[in-house]
Amino acid sequence: DGTELTAKPKRSFYAARDLYKYRHQYPNFKDLRYQNDLCNLRFYKNKIPFKPDGVYIEEVLNKWKGDYEKLEHNHTYIQWLFPLREQGLNFYAKELTTYEIEEFKKTKEAIRRFLLAYKMMLEFFGIKLIDKTGNVARAANWPERFQHLNESQHNYLRITRILKSLGELGYESFKSPLVKFILHEALVEDTIPNIKQSALEYFVYTIRDRRERRKLLRFAQQHYTPSEHFIWGPSRKQKSEGSKTNKKPASPISIHSSYISKHKKPKEPKNTSASGSSASKTTEERKVELTKNREENDQDEQEMNSDAARQNSNEKNSDTDTGQLSKSEEIHDTSDRKEDTSHSKKDDENLNNDCGNHPGTVEKDLCDTENSSNNTSADLQDKLDKETLSGGTTTKNKDELKS
Repeated sequence: DGTELTAKPKRSFYAARDLYKYRHQYPNFKDLRYQNDLCNLRFYKNKIPFKPDGVYIEEVLNKWKGDYEKLEHNHTYIQWLFPLREQGLNFYAKELTTYEIEEFKKTKEAIRRFLLAYKMMLEFFGIKLIDKTGNVARAANWPERFQHLNESQHNYLRITRILKSLGELGYESFKSPLVKFILHEALVEDTIPNIKQSALEYFVYTIRDRRERRKLLRFAQQHYTPSEHFIWGPSRKQKSEGSKTNKKPASPISIHSSYISKHKKPKEPKNTSASGSSASKTTEERKVELTKNREENDQDEQEMNSDAARQNSNEKNSDTDTGQLSKSEEIHDTSDRKEDTSHSKKDDENLNNDCGNHPGTVEKDLCDTENSSNNTSADLQDKLDKETLSGGTTTKNKDELKS
């Protein structure tokens, strides 16, 4: 017995599936196939007796009230007093339909008797209804009735059915006060400890309002012992927040360093302001900058093609120059198609470092000053400079160009 008391409880898959269907999948498929003869409503109108006993509702409310032996041992009346849209153990009792529910709510006589039946069953459990909002408290006979309730666990199924029926017939607000009272008696007062498993598996999950269910689960978690055996709610927030603090977000600098290592970017000079400002840029700014450089390279390519065409027309007899230009154009076109944004960025920074400029800007005139005295034509020189900018072949010196 001691081992069973200390064993960690397990969630019931059957209970979870049953209550999920109750909250989300009602009405069931039979509503579309047929409408019954409103036998549940007619029973509450005192027009027909419940089967198989043949007893009318008025006799149940007047003569069975207080007869705890009859209420305990008879197992056919509960399906008639608290009908549902699902079949119970008494196959004589018919399932509710959506149409019958609407008619039931409109009938004051039926609603009055339904509340009297609810009060009768609460008294049988040792509980009393104290107001019209559904609040409950201990009845005068609670000591003996709580002891009986703690021992006769088949009544827990009856409480589940009563809670479901309350929600079906327009008294959803009555559920939470009753469940809260049962949890308090089971966990805090310890008057009915055997009911806590059913209360957490079934009673709580008959409540359709998610916020109300969470309130009840938080209350139960605070008073459940041992606390580590509470399995009906999420893990404690302290643990989840502690695990989140261990995961630190990556800084933009670390993201940039991983980007460099991926593409094997060469090291930049240490004592340059360009490298510091480049590292401080965010990833989004770099993407915009790379896109802009790529568009500039595409424009340079068009200008280079036109320059090459003019060069070929002006120097038809210069086979070496023509071969050199066609070769550079071929290399440039191939490399421009294959290189991605990262290679374009790498060549831009290499060129800028050679010129001593800030990354992302091109000062072509500074790079051209060394070759200003060359005899090469202006179009060819512009062609070669732009070829160097777009990541083409290595710049040829003037002796190689003339040969």
